[in-house]
This record gives sequence, C-alpha cells and structure tokens, in this order.
Amino acid sequence: MISANNVTYRVGKKALFEDVNIKFTEGNCYGLIGANGAGKSTFLKILSGSLDTTNGDIAITPGQRLSVLEQDHFKYDAYPVMDVVIMGNERLYQIMKEKDAIYAKEDFSDEDGIRASELEAEFAEMDGWDAESNAAMLLNGLGIDTDLHYSMMSSLDGNAKVKVLLAKALFGNPDILLLDEPTNHLDLDAIAWLEEFLINFENTVIVVSHDRYFLNKVCTHTADIDYGKIQLYAGNYDFWYESSQLIIKQRKEANKKKEEQIKELQEFISRFSANASKSKQATSRKRALEKIELDDIKPSSRKYPYIDFRPEREIGNEVLTVEGISKTINGEKVLDNISFIVGHDDKIAFVGGNELAKTTLFKILTGEMEPDEGTYKWGVTTSQAYFPKDNTAEFDNDYTISDWLMGYSPVKDITYVRGFLGRMLFAGDDGVKKVKVLSGGEKVRCLLSKMMISGANCLIFDEPTNHLDMEAITALNEGMIKFKGVELFSCHDHQVVQTTANRIIEILPDGTIIDKITTYDEYLESDEMARKRTVYTSTATEEED
Repeated sequence: MISANNVTYRVGKKALFEDVNIKFTEGNCYGLIGANGAGKSTFLKILSGSLDTTNGDIAITPGQRLSVLEQDHFKYDAYPVMDVVIMGNERLYQIMKEKDAIYAKEDFSDEDGIRASELEAEFAEMDGWDAESNAAMLLNGLGIDTDLHYSMMSSLDGNAKVKVLLAKALFGNPDILLLDEPTNHLDLDAIAWLEEFLINFENTVIVVSHDRYFLNKVCTHTADIDYGKIQLYAGNYDFWYESSQLIIKQRKEANKKKEEQIKELQEFISRFSANASKSKQATSRKRALEKIELDDIKPSSRKYPYIDFRPEREIGNEVLTVEGISKTINGEKVLDNISFIVGHDDKIAFVGGNELAKTTLFKILTGEMEPDEGTYKWGVTTSQAYFPKDNTAEFDNDYTISDWLMGYSPVKDITYVRGFLGRMLFAGDDGVKKVKVLSGGEKVRCLLSKMMISGANCLIFDEPTNHLDMEAITALNEGMIKFKGVELFSCHDHQVVQTTANRIIEILPDGTIIDKITTYDEYLESDEMARKRTVYTSTATEEED
C-alpha cells in the first residue's frame, strides 16, 4: 500500500495540492485524471519520492518495491536493452553485476567463493535464472523484436526506447507501479498487450493516461484531481464521469430546493414580522433561515474546446484512387504495391505497428513525398486538410498565433480568425503569442484550428491525439464523428478509432495491406487478426523451444 497523508505542495505561493489524504491499496488499478496543469505528473513524482512535499508525507508498506516509468529516453543509451529491462529490479541487477565481477577475477579467493555463494542464493530466491526470459517476454509483448534484445539502447528509435523503459517498469513484479502516460508512442497492438498485462497484475497500479478506452479497460478506481483536491471514485473512467455529473446534478437540485425554502421563509418573515400574533413564528423562521446553507458548487477546472469540421463543398462519388504504390525508405520497403479506392462515406483508420509506413502513405497522398512506384488520384470535388505527426516545420517562424492562422484563412478578417482560435481555447492575449514558443498541446490545437478554417471535405490525420489532454481528445473525437466528409487517419486512441472508423486498413510488416469495411473492435475479432495471433504465438513458442 502507498498513501498520501496531509500532503500539500506549493509552487511559489500557489498550492497545487492542499491537505491531500488518499490510500492506494493492493490489487487495484487507479486512474489519476485531471485537466492539464492540475498536477497529475507532479503527484506521481511526489508518490515516487523524486519530489518533496511542502507539508505531509508519503507512506509505503515496509519492504514493498516501487517501480516508475521513466521519461528520459536517452538515460540508458550506453547500456544493452536486456540490461535496461532487468535494471527494473535494481537489487537483482546489482547481484548479477557483482556475481559477474567476482567470477571474472583471476585470483579467486575463499572470501570470493563465500560471497559468490551468498549472491547465488539471493539470486535464486529472486527468480534470477528466469530474469532474461521474463524480460524477453515483456519486450516481445510490447513489440520489440528478439534480434534487438541485446542491441545498445542508443541504436533504437524513440518509440522503441519508450517500450524498453515501459518493460523496465513492469519487470520483476513490483509491489507498486507508477505509470505516467504509458500508452504514449505505443501502437494499438502494444496498448492491447499492456491492457491485458495490467488487468492481470495483482499489485497496486497508479496510472496517468489521456486514453479513455485504456482507463476504462484497466482501472478499478479513479482519482480525480480538481482544485487542489483528490476525490476517489470506485470504478473506471466512464463510471467517474457519470458519478461526478450525477453528484453535481444532485447538489444543484438540493440547492434549488434550499433556495425555494429560503424564498418561502423570507416571504413569511417579511409578511408577519410586525404581526404580534405571528411574531414567535416569524422569529422561529428567522432561526431556520440562518441555518440553511447552500452547497458551494465549484465549476470544474476542465475546459473543453469546440471542434467542428464543416466542409464548404459536398464531396462527389470519386474521392481517391490509389494504384500500386510502393515506397522504400532507408532500405526498408514500407509500402509494397498498395491499392485501394476511397468512397465518399469512408472514414478509414490505418492501423498496424509500422508507424513509418502510415506516415509515408499520408505524405505521399498529400504530395509531400513521391512514391517509388504507383499512382494516386484525388477526385475533382475533393479538397484536403492534413494533420502531420511531425509539425516542427509548421511552427518554425516568428508569426503570432493570429497571423499564422490568418495565412490559412479564406476570410482575411481578424475577428473571423479569432473566432476559430477562441473555439480552441486561445482567448484574449493568446493571439499575440509566438507560435514557436507554444507547447505541444497548443500546437496541436493550432493545427486543428487550421483544419477547421480550411473547409476541406477530406481530412487526413496522422496521430492527432498526441499531446492533447482528455478534454481536447473528447472534443476531437466528437468532431471526427460528426464530420460530413471523408477521413483517413491513424490514431493510438482506441476509442477514437472504434467510434469514428467504418473501414480499417492495416499495413502489415511486409508493406502490404488488409482492407476491411468494419469497425475496429469487429476487426480485432476477425479471422485475419486470429490468424496473425496464431502466427505470433507459434513463432514465440518456437523461439522459447
């Protein structure tokens, strides 16, 4: 168990948390939620001991091991992948290194023999002989190929490093597991594997995530941070939302009844206070009136943007034809003879573990990259708006937000442009901020403003939920569902894919595709996925043998 006791944390004069008391018990998974800036990551750092409280303390059951998902992707570049994962159990890793050092000695003494035997006993108790196979299972589950398990961390790309650090956090069955945005940069297959791992995990988990589907799948409890307090709910994210809305509704109804009672008492007092025969009753009602207190109902600190994509032109029957597109990047064939036709009602989710393949396809379809082979053709009634995964070039300039968006607006009117910015929570002086200093989430909201103002009838999204908070993801999800046009998108948020897509195209590791008119959940249960799982399972069994 881990608990916060009267915890207060101040930044300057502002209290981010004040007198927080909460217990996280064994066998439960807690989703820590709250608006951007509410202090979710800060609270995890306080629980882990990497950040000191202003007042109060954190208590952990003696002897329990705490594991944290680290965020520094370059910290272990000098180590092999397998070593990094096993470092998740620090004591076990120390034993392994000390044993290796003793056995490497040329002048092996009796004292060395005694020490080695002590280490071997402790090593066996900690299941050390299975450490590498257990680490390999975690890495394979997260999609790190076996041939990379003994590579140096420095040779991996960013997404693979994230997976290794996650495997490190999960390794060795920790008693308390703290995960800050574990699904970031994971593909949908890896997220599904992590969901199953956490559902079957028997110890304490505290997780911060903007993925609603993930929280609904894994969480037994929800801890909501709002206005410096943490309110605990039994249940997953959807249960928290329904419960919190019900509580607010009940408080408002209770206040309404109290207000009606107050009005009746005031009217009686006003009418009969001067009447001698009614004076006692009036006095009694004054006392009753003084005792009535309205509940203080604070509005949530959460803010929801308004995302509404409205196509200026209705799309025709001919939308997009892709014929035989192939592309090789750095010696890897990421797209191999891909062909498909897009209909005017299609909302297509592109899935699969090869992120580069999806991004490459989108770049080709938007004219940013040429295919090695094949062609594509957009219909004459179509207009496209593109959300790139890497938006660095888009904001490498000295424009203010207003001037930047004005450059894409068909109406050159500042009031018109600020209306779109206002929908995305850029209010007042925000419009004069330089785009180059914006946060990741602010840049994403700018790009969504650009897509809204374009009036395009074909939207292409490459991982649009990255850097967005829960409220913005919810608003984007609703905007994508309501859009009366064609959508081609990749997204790691399961709920966005499931509720938006009516067609799934999976890009396989060999660069070919599976194309199905279906929802995402139905696709996951389909024969194609079953065959893939069978191939994966048989391959894993052969490796173990």
